[in-house]
Amino acid sequence: MRKIELADVTAKVRSMFIDACENIPANVLERLKRAEREEQSPLGKEVIGKIIENDELAADKRLPVCQDTGVAVVMLTIGSEVVFEGDIYEAVNEGVRQAYTEGYLRKSVVKHPLDRVNTKDNTPAIVHVKIVPGDIFKVDVAPKGGGSENMSTVKMLIPADGVEGIKKLVLDTVFKAGGKPCPPVIVGIGIGGNFEKCALMAKEALFREIDDRSPDPIAAKLEDELLEEINKLGVGPMGFGGTVTCLAVKVNVFPCHIASLPVAINIQCHAARHKSCTL
Repeated sequence: MRKIELADVTAKVRSMFIDACENIPANVLERLKRAEREEQSPLGKEVIGKIIENDELAADKRLPVCQDTGVAVVMLTIGSEVVFEGDIYEAVNEGVRQAYTEGYLRKSVVKHPLDRVNTKDNTPAIVHVKIVPGDIFKVDVAPKGGGSENMSTVKMLIPADGVEGIKKLVLDTVFKAGGKPCPPVIVGIGIGGNFEKCALMAKEALFREIDDRSPDPIAAKLEDELLEEINKLGVGPMGFGGTVTCLAVKVNVFPCHIASLPVAINIQCHAARHKSCTL
């Protein structure tokens, strides 16, 4: 068995959230630079240029790339041979607490969805746990902004809707969102499972690297087709019109009931803030 010190988890979560808020992934920045070259609208090209300038200034000045530093989403991959003493959820939340208070990140979480009283430290985090064989302990974090999250959706389609029904749902969702999720966006899609499984898959899709492709050939084909069709919608950077509305589409799939075709769409802003480490 391999023992993980919870203090190490707290320290890593703290540093990862601050890093994620201040430094967008290098491959995302490169994709934005490519988008700037490819954008055909002069205004759209200028907007992407300002986004890139903002991201580079944030990294240089060690400031958040956006004022919305999000809800803390944490994915834990825990090997069956890993042990720890104490409460892993509290260790994660302490890391979030330290990141958002000591890192001067905006606190956006309220204690209750109806009385709206702020927790003042951005806890609790939303934590997902996956148990796998071996002694791995992997932590993925994402400060998920409210603007993009609000434009996401879950729909229980029927099998007869098929691929065309999925495409229509995705295109309608992105088009109606307009500039609210701060495009050019990354679109995470979960297909299959059931109501909650497809939503989780859509979220997990946003943790994938921006330049990867699904290992499933049907899903990979759908990723390519949707990216092309979304970029024909004309929404453009920040909703001002243009040819680059989306940087990437990520599709995750899972078996489902014979009577169901669950689809979830989780939209991410152009920053695609996330970090990963293995302890």
